[in-house]
Amino acid sequence: MAVHPPVVVHPPSPSGGRRVTIHGQIAGLAHGVPDLLEFLRRAGLDPEEVRLDDRALIEWRGGGPAEWV
Repeated sequence: MAVHPPVVVHPPSPSGGRRVTIHGQIAGLAHGVPDLLEFLRRAGLDPEEVRLDDRALIEWRGGGPAEWV
Protein backbone atom coordinates (compact mmCIF):
# COMPACT_ATOMS: atom_id res chain seq x y z
CA MET A 1 0.00 0.00 0.00
CA ALA A 2 1.39 3.39 -1.03
CA VAL A 3 1.88 6.09 1.56
CA HIS A 4 0.75 9.53 0.45
CA PRO A 5 2.09 12.81 1.84
CA PRO A 6 -0.39 14.66 4.07
CA VAL A 7 -0.11 17.86 2.02
CA VAL A 8 -1.04 18.00 -1.66
CA VAL A 9 -0.48 21.11 -3.75
CA HIS A 10 -2.68 20.63 -6.81
CA PRO A 11 -1.90 21.87 -10.35
CA PRO A 12 -2.19 25.59 -11.06
CA SER A 13 -5.73 26.75 -11.77
CA PRO A 14 -6.44 28.51 -15.08
CA SER A 15 -7.54 31.52 -13.02
CA GLY A 16 -4.35 31.43 -10.90
CA GLY A 17 -3.35 29.84 -7.64
CA ARG A 18 -3.21 26.23 -6.52
CA ARG A 19 -5.62 24.33 -4.32
CA VAL A 20 -4.00 22.91 -1.21
CA THR A 21 -5.32 19.92 0.69
CA ILE A 22 -4.05 18.75 4.06
CA HIS A 23 -5.06 15.27 5.21
CA GLY A 24 -7.69 15.23 2.47
CA GLN A 25 -9.32 18.49 3.59
CA ILE A 26 -9.22 21.63 1.44
CA ALA A 27 -7.02 24.21 3.17
CA GLY A 28 -7.53 26.91 0.55
CA LEU A 29 -6.21 28.41 -2.64
CA ALA A 30 -2.56 29.40 -2.46
CA HIS A 31 -1.16 32.05 -4.80
CA GLY A 32 2.42 31.53 -3.67
CA VAL A 33 4.67 29.97 -1.06
CA PRO A 34 3.63 32.43 1.70
CA ASP A 35 0.00 31.28 1.35
CA LEU A 36 1.07 27.64 1.49
CA LEU A 37 3.15 28.24 4.61
CA GLU A 38 0.20 29.98 6.25
CA PHE A 39 -2.05 26.98 5.55
CA LEU A 40 0.60 24.71 7.05
CA ARG A 41 0.88 26.95 10.11
CA ARG A 42 -2.90 26.80 10.60
CA ALA A 43 -2.64 23.00 10.39
CA GLY A 44 -0.17 23.01 13.28
CA LEU A 45 3.14 22.82 11.41
CA ASP A 46 6.00 25.21 12.05
CA PRO A 47 6.66 27.05 8.76
CA GLU A 48 10.26 27.64 9.85
CA GLU A 49 10.86 23.88 9.85
CA VAL A 50 9.02 23.00 6.62
CA ARG A 51 11.13 21.99 3.63
CA LEU A 52 9.22 22.48 0.39
CA ASP A 53 11.19 19.61 -1.18
CA ASP A 54 10.20 17.13 1.57
CA ARG A 55 8.36 14.47 -0.46
CA ALA A 56 7.17 12.77 2.71
CA LEU A 57 5.28 15.96 3.63
CA ILE A 58 4.26 17.63 0.34
CA GLU A 59 3.16 16.18 -2.97
CA TRP A 60 3.46 18.73 -5.76
CA ARG A 61 1.16 18.08 -8.72
CA GLY A 62 1.55 19.97 -11.97
CA GLY A 63 4.83 21.68 -11.07
CA GLY A 64 6.93 22.49 -8.05
CA PRO A 65 7.05 25.45 -5.70
CA ALA A 66 7.95 27.90 -8.48
CA GLU A 67 4.75 27.16 -10.47
CA TRP A 68 1.70 29.21 -9.37
CA VAL A 69 0.05 30.35 -12.61
